[in-house]
Amino acid sequence: MPPNKPPTSRLDQVVADAIRNRQSREAGYREQALKIYPWICGRCAREFVRENLQQLTVHHKDHNHDNNPTDGSNWELLCLYCHDNEHSRESDAEAARQAGAGFGNKVEVSRATAQPFANLKDLLSKKQQ
Repeated sequence: MPPNKPPTSRLDQVVADAIRNRQSREAGYREQALKIYPWICGRCAREFVRENLQQLTVHHKDHNHDNNPTDGSNWELLCLYCHDNEHSRESDAEAARQAGAGFGNKVEVSRATAQPFANLKDLLSKKQQ
């Protein structure tokens, strides 16, 4: 079909839409990353094929989704599980920083005051008598 000719049938329209959608996807950072890197999780080394490729995600190393250099230097491919784990670790670290428990910070830790075994010796000695 010539590029300037409008689609004449429903099939032509579907094909034109599919081509346009593919081009749009290929312009996105996920498709770029899938072309640059092997289809392997960067953490657990699980290998992916076309049938399960939807389970392989692009992780932004600096956590900035707007930072998408075309050389892929801010991306790594992670499976869904490792990607979730990475973001959980980041959330946990941020919560610890906000609580003041970062490295080098002295944090006042409240100690437990309950002593559940305080009279265990007495209880055992009574049982043996």
